[in-house]
Amino acid sequence: MLEAVKKQLGVAPNLFRMVGTSPAALEGYLGMFGALGKGALPAPTRERIALAVAEINACNYCLSAHTYLGKNLAGLDDAEMTANRNGASNDPKADAAVRFAAKVVRWQANQLTPEHQRLLASWPKTLRVTIPGPGDVLFCHATPRDENEVFTRLTSEELLLPVFEGLGVPLVVCGHTHMQFDRMIGRTRVLNAGSVGMPFGAPGADWLLLGPDIQLRHTDYDLTRAAERIRATNYPEAQDFAARNVLQPPSAADMLDAFTAASFR
Repeated sequence: MLEAVKKQLGVAPNLFRMVGTSPAALEGYLGMFGALGKGALPAPTRERIALAVAEINACNYCLSAHTYLGKNLAGLDDAEMTANRNGASNDPKADAAVRFAAKVVRWQANQLTPEHQRLLASWPKTLRVTIPGPGDVLFCHATPRDENEVFTRLTSEELLLPVFEGLGVPLVVCGHTHMQFDRMIGRTRVLNAGSVGMPFGAPGADWLLLGPDIQLRHTDYDLTRAAERIRATNYPEAQDFAARNVLQPPSAADMLDAFTAASFR
């Protein structure tokens, strides 16, 4: 797989080499990029946005990687990439997309004070809690080993066994994909709690009730009122978020296909 990356990019970036220490993880990582690449934005625009975001985030590695990709894969020249790093583009159509993306990223960053950042940095990536009924429960964002890994109810159990064996708990609760499921991986029961604010499938709030009786729940609420309150904020994507995540979320079938394609192989 690293040879395929090298053939496409002309070099195997260090990030891919690191992820490649686990062939399954690399295949899932490449699958995620493949799924994202099927979106409506052309490759040059994606690289323009990546350069703008990398500059705002002060990520030197990201800047180096996307400068290389922008020049060698997307055909961007030095003047264009300089404009991209400044949150703009010399191409009128791409300029709107880059400016919008930069505006959203800056808005998000400005919501976090230094106190917020310190608080978030202090939180553990996993948490073990004893709950009457299920007993010891391990909570994580994506998987117990990585907050970015993707898997679904359809991902092969064989591939997931090394991730969930030896945890010493009967139950793991995760999220990340915003899609509820209840499945066994070896002898470990794994649940995805879903999402209250960004569900996939039926509009409403998906959540998990833990106690003597474990229940995946869905709650309806006043979607119109919620959308109105979101649109009244200064969030740059308020209109789109209200329409596409509150009033009419993406279908569960479409997102299941996308996430499964980007998951462990």
